[in-house]
Formats: sequence, structure tokens, C-alpha cells
Amino acid sequence: MGSEGPAPVTVHVTGFKKFHGVSENPTETIVSNLKEYLEKRGLPKGFTLGSCTILDTAGQGALSPLNQLLQSTLSTKNSQSSNSGRIIWLHLGVNSGATRFALEHQAVNEATFRCPDEMGWKPQKAPVIPEDGSISRTRKTSLPVQQIVTTLAKKGFEVMTSEDAGRFVCNYVYYHSLRFAEQNGSKSLFVHVPLFLTIDKETQMRFVASLLEVLASLP
Repeated sequence: MGSEGPAPVTVHVTGFKKFHGVSENPTETIVSNLKEYLEKRGLPKGFTLGSCTILDTAGQGALSPLNQLLQSTLSTKNSQSSNSGRIIWLHLGVNSGATRFALEHQAVNEATFRCPDEMGWKPQKAPVIPEDGSISRTRKTSLPVQQIVTTLAKKGFEVMTSEDAGRFVCNYVYYHSLRFAEQNGSKSLFVHVPLFLTIDKETQMRFVASLLEVLASLP
């Protein structure tokens, strides 16, 4: 067999439920409808949609289901090690003030929630993972963010790279996911999307489908 073309890839996608100030979270709608949307559109060669999960917009509340999901993909990968392919975690979160999509380069080991999360937790300058030390520590995705953004921009999407995923639940989940990915040979990416009032649902669905196609095409 030759080595031409990208290796098979399984992508697991997460979104969030509503939270303070955002009564309808677009990522919940996107992730809930993604499987059906992709089936109608057609899946890229070698691509598998591993799972679609909606997390509570709560730091520790999201952590237990997130860890269960991460571990389940690990056991699946081990049981299929002869043809495991690549595993990518794609996390979607909303930035209600955004006017374009933002692919996040990194997460920071700091939880400073501007408002209580959906379980009433409001940490201030707390480490996301105490064993990682300083709250200034960052973890970066190993995916080629700039290359992905350039490709998506050529497809006509309003998209940018970002170095700051905030200090709220999005960053909290991303930091945990990046750490897990680094330890277990998978990859992780967080994408902030605008409200549907800013970029409509159909465009956002097309964007996520296009992003998945780009991820599937990577070597």
C-alpha cells in the first residue's frame, strides 16, 4: 500500500448548552444537527464523525462527561490499534460579541470566570489543573491553525486565528482537552462561533462541515 492521501480520521465534536446571558447557544444547535447535516452533504473520504456531545456550560460540570468521552475514545483506539487512524477533538463554543469564527491556538491554565457558571461556580485566578503549576502556563494545539484558517477564508468564511480563548468554561474545557491530547497522541481544537443573529445557522453549519473537511484532508 502507498502512503498517498491523508490517514483515516475520527472527529469527536462537542458544544455547550445555554449559560448566563446566552439563552440559546448556537453550538448546541450545530452539534445536535451535525450528524444529519453531514449525512445529507456527504462525508469526506476516510472521515468518521465519532460522537456529538452537548456539555453543560460549567467548568467542573462539563469535566466528568468530557473525561468519560476522552477515555472512551482511548479504549476504542486501543481496541482498533491496527487501524486506529487519527483522532481529533473539535470543541465549539460561542462568543456572543464576535463577528467572525475564531480558531483558538491555545488555552491557559487559569480559571477566572466573569460570572458564575451554570452550577454556580465562579473561580478567580485559579489553576485549571493545579499539577500544571502556574496559571500563566499555556498549552497549544498541534494542528496547523493558520493553514486551516487560510483554507477556510478562501472558501468565503469570515474566520480568524485567536491566541486568547478567554478564562471561562471554553478555556477550561480546551485546556483539559489539550492536555489529554498531548498525553494520548490525539489532537484538539477549539473554535469560537458568533451568535446566529450575527452569522446565520445555515452559514454556521456550512462552516463546521467545511472545517471538518479541512481537518480530514490534513496529512
